[in-house]
Amino acid sequence: MKLIASLTSPYVRKIRIVLAEKKIDCDLVLDSPWVEGNQVVAVNPLGKIPVLVLDDASTLYDSRVIAEYLDTVAPNSCLIPASGRERINVKRWEALADGILDAAVAAFLESKRSDGERSPAWIERQRAKVNQALKVMSDDLGELPWCHGNSFSLADIAVGCALGYVSFRLGDIPWSEQYPNLAQLYEKLMQRPAFAETVPKG
Repeated sequence: MKLIASLTSPYVRKIRIVLAEKKIDCDLVLDSPWVEGNQVVAVNPLGKIPVLVLDDASTLYDSRVIAEYLDTVAPNSCLIPASGRERINVKRWEALADGILDAAVAAFLESKRSDGERSPAWIERQRAKVNQALKVMSDDLGELPWCHGNSFSLADIAVGCALGYVSFRLGDIPWSEQYPNLAQLYEKLMQRPAFAETVPKG
């Protein structure tokens, strides 16, 4: 298998952490849809990363699909409950975290547009989504040791990637001060090698 990836993509980071936690070997191929002459569209018609290229040359895209696939191919360290309300709860956490990423990425990309093309109203709308979702995330976590109760799961991976990306690209949002329980969770996650070794830079 090989993962088509960019080291600054939070969606890629999620998959890299899943691979590390599951101890799955996978070649990392660096590419970006934002680089001229990239080959991303050749493996994903949507032109997005990450893309997982399987041994038979078939491809999987969207980090949620890839994460679920990887959890099924290796029985160790199950990250997603098999069925029922517990499974839905973990997937709900992932959806909330990915929603923060969607809004944060949109705000960051809009801020990079030139004067006259940039929409401050659009940026503020996306930042409002981030702030609203962070509050819900903190409220839902409460005093729990992990997002899904007493065990580490894909929920924590997704949340950790979301929090890390907000710090990386929207550093003026003081989420760690506003929500000490999220800060405590992130600090605990950063003690895991899979998180520490995938911190985005640049």
